Amino acid sequence: MSILIDQHSKVIVQGITGKEGSFHTLQMIEYGTKIVGGVTPGKGGQLFDNKITIYNTVKDVVKETGANVSAIFVPPSFAADAVYEAAEAGIDTIVCISEGIPALDMLKVYHHLQSTHTRMIGPNCPGIISPGKCKVGIMPGFIHREGTVGVISRSGTLTYEAVDQITRIGLGQSTCIGIGGDPVIGTRFTDALKLFKKDDETELVVLIGEIGGTDEEEAASWIKEHFNKPVVAFIAGQTAPPGRRMGHAGAIISGGKGTAKEKMKALENAGITVCNSPAEIGKTVSDILKKV
Repeated sequence: MSILIDQHSKVIVQGITGKEGSFHTLQMIEYGTKIVGGVTPGKGGQLFDNKITIYNTVKDVVKETGANVSAIFVPPSFAADAVYEAAEAGIDTIVCISEGIPALDMLKVYHHLQSTHTRMIGPNCPGIISPGKCKVGIMPGFIHREGTVGVISRSGTLTYEAVDQITRIGLGQSTCIGIGGDPVIGTRFTDALKLFKKDDETELVVLIGEIGGTDEEEAASWIKEHFNKPVVAFIAGQTAPPGRRMGHAGAIISGGKGTAKEKMKALENAGITVCNSPAEIGKTVSDILKKV
């Protein structure tokens, strides 16, 4: 099985005619994702790649195709409005790849989505992939393999590293979610863990966090109380100095809180296996699954 997306997902791309949108749309199609339309205001009726119809609005493409997933590749100044439009049109899952969106804009978006059935992944994320079924975003499909390991990560590149290790040792992934590294995101660790808990074919979850915020500590607390599957974790930024932002907007230690040491301790206290190095993730996963 998988979570959020599968071979039946009908995907649209908002910003399909832009440089990033067009490139990654072709990559998604090549992977086997069912792209049913694109959205670029003012270009309705045109064709992308001579086969995918472009619409002026999300509402139009949903009405015509029954689309239920949207990938957003639009400039940061328009991204919040793109999310509002997709939610209003009834899209179930929004994957917002755009980065550099003001935190205040996303705070408003986050609260708005609480009154809808729409789930957002991101922003500033690599997306989501259910290997062999569907990929929405910019993850490299060739390193993934169908399997039983779920992956949730704040870091795009570390997601790829963990996935590659898992694939190379002969295992595979059920679904991989890059939740994004911004301070305000649509789907947090706990949200994704709740979905993996319900997925019978996910046997183990890899959680990749980083310094800043309290999401990892909250996830640890929830796992201890509610999660009945093994979890392997790694926290990036173990040598980061306080007050220095490390890559992501949300990756900053402030007031002595959000350090890698604190997060690793919270995870270990919840019974989670914590790797000291990303190079240990694959072997650790393998060792645990052999005992299950």
